[in-house]
Amino acid sequence: MTGRLSDVAMERTMSALAVCVRKLRRYRPRFSRIVATEACRRAENGGVFLARVADELGLYLETIAPQEEALLALAGCAALLDPDVPRALMFDIGGGSTELTWLAVRPGQPPLVLGWISIPLGVVNLAEAHGDAGRADSGYPRMNAVFAEKLLAFDRRYGISQAIQAGGVQMLGASGTVTTLAGIHLDLPRYDRARVDGICLSIEELAAVSSRIRKMGEEARLSHPCIGRARSDLVIAGCAIIDAMRVLWPIRSLRIGDRGVREGILFGLMGVPAPQLAPEQPEEK
Repeated sequence: MTGRLSDVAMERTMSALAVCVRKLRRYRPRFSRIVATEACRRAENGGVFLARVADELGLYLETIAPQEEALLALAGCAALLDPDVPRALMFDIGGGSTELTWLAVRPGQPPLVLGWISIPLGVVNLAEAHGDAGRADSGYPRMNAVFAEKLLAFDRRYGISQAIQAGGVQMLGASGTVTTLAGIHLDLPRYDRARVDGICLSIEELAAVSSRIRKMGEEARLSHPCIGRARSDLVIAGCAIIDAMRVLWPIRSLRIGDRGVREGILFGLMGVPAPQLAPEQPEEK
């Protein structure tokens, strides 16, 4: 890892944002909010890149803090929570970080955030830092162990394992990793958001699909319609993260959301009540 946004990544992002600019000019929305997250927060040249975006495209990106990123992801996914299960553990796996949120579910009200943590490990930087992500026999065990260690303090602080043993805890996941696993589990001939968003996978199904992915060769991952070239070198890291959480927190099923920060921003612009932080909950590091 260089600590900098690469030229290739910046050019790719500029091309994507140019498409967004054309759409904004076409539809002329009355309200909009454009944010940057972990990559620009951490990159040495993140500010330079955002200045370039403003200068060349006229887009002014707001770099949001980890806490707000976690709250926006929760707002986007909150409708998938079961109101009859009083506690929830939500995670959002990104390229450079993973956000975990411990929640009280309140029927008829936004969920209450009891605790949260932003772990500075996602599928991209975890894979880059811990060896050959394309070989499950070498990269996977290291990535799994490193991520598992990062979970322990959060677990102890909020008594999550004890709450799971007592019952009444649900798990909700949002990210490309979990939607990829769901698509593979369903044997979809091509990715279909309508079939994936909101699906529940049992803990046994999660273990089986993770094992299936780790046993795939590189060519099989490249050619799989729910993985493809963009994620083939990262999906093993995603499995390592999922498996670390699955083993530490053996909740019977995982509900999967193909939604997150973008939907949270949209709901905020619509005036939908946002999730709330419990009093005196400092940011976890």
